[in-house]
Amino acid sequence: MGHTAQQEKVRALTGFTHPTNSLPSKEGENQPPAGRHKVTQKLVDPAPRLDRAAIAKRAARDLVDGSTVNLGIGIPAMCANFLPVGVELRYHAENGVLGFEDLAAPGEGDPDLMEAGGKFPRRVPGMAFFDSVESFSLIRGGHIDVAVLGALQVSRIGDLANWMIPKRGIGSIGGAMDLAANAKRVLVAMEHTARGDIAKIVDVCTFPLTAPTCVDEIVTDIAVIEVDKDRGRLILREVAPGWSFDDVQARTEAGLVTDGEIGQMT
Repeated sequence: MGHTAQQEKVRALTGFTHPTNSLPSKEGENQPPAGRHKVTQKLVDPAPRLDRAAIAKRAARDLVDGSTVNLGIGIPAMCANFLPVGVELRYHAENGVLGFEDLAAPGEGDPDLMEAGGKFPRRVPGMAFFDSVESFSLIRGGHIDVAVLGALQVSRIGDLANWMIPKRGIGSIGGAMDLAANAKRVLVAMEHTARGDIAKIVDVCTFPLTAPTCVDEIVTDIAVIEVDKDRGRLILREVAPGWSFDDVQARTEAGLVTDGEIGQMT
């Protein structure tokens, strides 16, 4: 399928109109339309941001023992390396695996046993294998307790956009659509801003949605935010060491509120 045909297919499926002659560039990727969601004044971080492993570690603290969990690609997948002591989870993968607990070390693993992100789960007693039809029946039937996903944008009311960067004009929504819409709880683990301090937590998503009003919690490199979907507000629960409410708000397009004392991310 040619590039123009691909654009027409995306337009038909999503209603998104790709700008004429607009091609993605490395410098411009992850950016919303010009003038939107961009910090107008260059900000200096008051303290170091958490690295990707630390984001995953903090997100893993909110995974409840005994839950069935689906981890997305990237930072979400790293959560499996940081489970608190005593917490055991049943991991699910869209391609038809349920019940694995951890992944094989690099260079090890069975190439015929792969999860959706291309990594190799270790075999454990009780692990189940099935086709993708049954796997998506589990998702759509509401049997996944928590989905941990990445995001390009999250809105004030918990809308999620994580499958297409508009300048690229094409994307693959994959199983994220089903997970976001049907998991009992959706936790987003991501970096707080895109390149150039462009806000990813916004009033209204300008990227095509994965699912509306689905996100319950956001863990980033500078904050932990609860999404109060009923009242349409974002509650700042924790900040990274050396950061304040004002520091986080300055890098967040959507308004934040507090509800009690703000903790420190650890």
